Amino acid sequence: MLKSYNQEKLNALRSQFPFFTYEYFSYLLDSQGLKLKYHFNLSDRYHFFPELFFPRKGWQIDENGLEAILPVLVFHIGMVELISYWKAACPAKVIIKPAGLLPSQVQWWNKLYHQGLGEFIYLNSLDLTGDSMMEIETRGEEPVSFKCKTDPDSGIIPVGGGKDSAVTLDILKKEMKVLPLGLNTRKAMSAVIAAAGLSQDNSFLISRTIDPLLLELNSKGFLNGHTPFSALLGFISLLAAGLTGIKYIALSNESSANEATIPGTSINHQYSKSLEFEMDFRTYVSTYITRDIEYFSFLRPLSELQISWLFSRLSAYHKVFRSCNAGSDTDSWCGECPKCLFTFIILSPFLGIPGVKAIFGRNLLDEPVFSGIFDQLTGAAEEKPFDCIGTQNEINLALCELIRQEGDRELPLLLKNYKASEQFGTFRNISFRDSLKNYMPNCLPARFEGILKNALYD
Repeated sequence: MLKSYNQEKLNALRSQFPFFTYEYFSYLLDSQGLKLKYHFNLSDRYHFFPELFFPRKGWQIDENGLEAILPVLVFHIGMVELISYWKAACPAKVIIKPAGLLPSQVQWWNKLYHQGLGEFIYLNSLDLTGDSMMEIETRGEEPVSFKCKTDPDSGIIPVGGGKDSAVTLDILKKEMKVLPLGLNTRKAMSAVIAAAGLSQDNSFLISRTIDPLLLELNSKGFLNGHTPFSALLGFISLLAAGLTGIKYIALSNESSANEATIPGTSINHQYSKSLEFEMDFRTYVSTYITRDIEYFSFLRPLSELQISWLFSRLSAYHKVFRSCNAGSDTDSWCGECPKCLFTFIILSPFLGIPGVKAIFGRNLLDEPVFSGIFDQLTGAAEEKPFDCIGTQNEINLALCELIRQEGDRELPLLLKNYKASEQFGTFRNISFRDSLKNYMPNCLPARFEGILKNALYD
């Protein structure tokens, strides 16, 4: 019934709003920083004007060649930003006015929109597949790729406030000049940067403003859902690198992000964090934008288990990191969501239950309210949670290792139930130690691969 209703709603919206236009972008660089503004048009009925602001602090702008760099990079940020506004009604035609795109570029964007909105389409029960999703029409001249002088001993590190970016930041700060980058900075981001011994005054802290009209439309029943945020972060990071002359952008996406959220499909909550997207993004940037800036994920060869192993040694971050999206506004662990339970589980083999309990304030494995989420995490349920979590294999291995470590001690409720489950029987004899030796396909430049291996196997 829901599928039928939502499809009728989609059809009505597409009939009422047949086109969506990327009208223009503008930018202003002055002593305060760089301000970006966009104009999106939903069928001449609603107009949106989102903004981003890159404040000047300790970072230095390389003024050379900005007239070539800014139009290209600002335009491309708008190509991702528009997704949030297009999805309100999913018009069949998207018109791009500020610049033209080659057919191969249109194909690239079509893939990003399809795959990056996979969760949105699935959870809203929409029929938006193949060519039926949208037709992209571009007007104007194609953006011209540019050359820029970059410093090969420097790197931009996007920091989200969680354990993964803390690991990347802590390792790379010892090897090169690093510039932490935060988008809509929250307390955990600032605290992680400070724990690394770095200053916010020497960080790239960007603010992004969503047009309130979009929130108003959402409240009126227009369509809403997950978008490929990490793709937006990728293009924003490119602009930060172009402004500062920094060569490398080192993300903190791990191999676990490659696993589909819905088994047997390509629907992945973390699509824009996956290796597939990373490779596509690198190809697009080097072909159509610049060969002088290199984007990759520093933690891509590793699993969530290995990252947690590294993080367990970094006690300076244990009290300040936050990986909970629900509690991000209050800088807290909500203690109710899949991300909280996953983080508790994945750190437990390395910090022990008392160590992780000290982070969360209570033992989440002893709370029956988590039973349903626990089943989703371990694979006892059909679907994984739509959240940035590790693979079901990693979670099961962590739980089996934790049970082994607990020995004859009384197990918390969820662990006790798990010990009697089919998953425990399947994973109990798989070597946990061997799982910490895995090294997955990646795009790391040779220098960074050496740095990561030294940190992992030192």
